Amino acid sequence: MPFRLHFGESDLLRCRFALSPLFETQEAVRTLHRTGRHGYHLPWLRRIREASEALDLEPLWLLMPSGGHNPDFICPPPIGPLATFEEEVAAVRAVDPEVARADMAQALADRPGGAASAAGRRLLADPARAVRELADLLERAWQALIEPYWPRLRALLEADIAYHSRRLADSGLEQLLGELNPRLSWQGATLTVAGTQGDHERVLGGQGLVLMPSVFVWPEVVGGHEEPWRPGLIYPARGIGGLWSQSAERTPGTLARLLGQVRADVLCALDEPAGTSVLAHRLGLAPSSVSAHLSVLRGAGLLTSRRYGHQVLYERTPLGIALAAAD
Repeated sequence: MPFRLHFGESDLLRCRFALSPLFETQEAVRTLHRTGRHGYHLPWLRRIREASEALDLEPLWLLMPSGGHNPDFICPPPIGPLATFEEEVAAVRAVDPEVARADMAQALADRPGGAASAAGRRLLADPARAVRELADLLERAWQALIEPYWPRLRALLEADIAYHSRRLADSGLEQLLGELNPRLSWQGATLTVAGTQGDHERVLGGQGLVLMPSVFVWPEVVGGHEEPWRPGLIYPARGIGGLWSQSAERTPGTLARLLGQVRADVLCALDEPAGTSVLAHRLGLAPSSVSAHLSVLRGAGLLTSRRYGHQVLYERTPLGIALAAAD
């Protein structure tokens, strides 16, 4: 059944991109419990196995019914385009307990036996305590599952936003939203998200839409949040197929002879826009060395760069793309 978002004229002026470390933490927890999501993330799953087994994630999984309501208060819309986890989890701790209770009750109602279970009754009996405990659990999950890998995840998410921001400038919002995922389609002023569970409607009412790429949400597209939260649309980020690769793809020998092996590796590693620290991690090089090679490649017209938030993202120019494809 579809999820429909109804736009007004003012909503088109208030759409923005954002990324959320809290949302990625929640979706990482969900991914552990859903084997259908494991395909792209097997290297990560192996790395975090011991850390995840040390966490009691049952209270969060109880509130994540498949195809049902998931509480918005444990993952509210990002407070800004580059919010930190600490800022976001502080917003969770500040949620009105009665708002949290209603949110949890709706989620538990969508899980057979959820509200009547001992864990469900405990959550609903003292929502203020539940908010504290869930926020604490999300913080532990962040530290164990996401924080060690956040520079890599953030770089991929920021590269996705940089790419789609350019597409927005080139083609406009209507075409951009249609390109984000095959499940999205326009009819008049309504954006339909196909393949979701349940038949939902949301009139944006001048609030616009927060567009959030996610590493872990694949293969789904999620339309959230319910009132009083600002509406959001979460879609799979580009490039997750190579997210956990340890090294660059094979560098053509001819390119290595032309540029030198390391510089050619840097160029070939930029299948997606990336920053210095991510490339350094991917290639096993010192950031200072990668920075020097990036400067030379950019000066030669093989790369272009743009600042996004706290870092500079590099990507190939058409000439750089042609050289990287040479064999």
